[in-house]
Amino acid sequence: MSNMGARVARMFRNFNLESRVHREISKEKPRAAPRHEANLPASDGHSEALETARSVSQKNDPLLSLLKSVYVESKDPAAEDSKDVAGGDEPERRPLRFSLPGEAFSPVELTDVPKGKLTIVEALRALSSHQRQPQTWTQGKIAEEYSLDLKDTKALLEFFIPFQVHIIPPKTEKAKQIKAS
Repeated sequence: MSNMGARVARMFRNFNLESRVHREISKEKPRAAPRHEANLPASDGHSEALETARSVSQKNDPLLSLLKSVYVESKDPAAEDSKDVAGGDEPERRPLRFSLPGEAFSPVELTDVPKGKLTIVEALRALSSHQRQPQTWTQGKIAEEYSLDLKDTKALLEFFIPFQVHIIPPKTEKAKQIKAS
């Protein structure tokens, strides 16, 4: 059906096409607007603009001498820090305390980490042990165990919370339950 509609549309579009084309071609072309001469006498506003342009393009010797006397010395603190890090000694490292078994969980086998840093497994282990036994695993003990700053340990325990799984018992005993395997 759509093929039929296309044929009808093409018929109306091509109807009397040649005569319409000849009519358009035989029409007079529009004339371009006349060009005006650029050497017209200057008006008051035009002369002010010329004076301003001249004053801007002229050198002002007092200002130029003041500009030459200015000396700017700048230092980028970020560049200085990066030089220290790039040329500095290797940070102290500590042995890895916990890792996941097998190569499927980590593409590179880690043996040690820089002091003051944690792997994800260690962070989750520290958080979960603090959550289970807060009297035993205090901020100070976690900071000492993993060679962390006390303020970093406090922020870790305050802002990061591991998942908690709560199993809600069914209201009826006929409900389906997932058996532990």
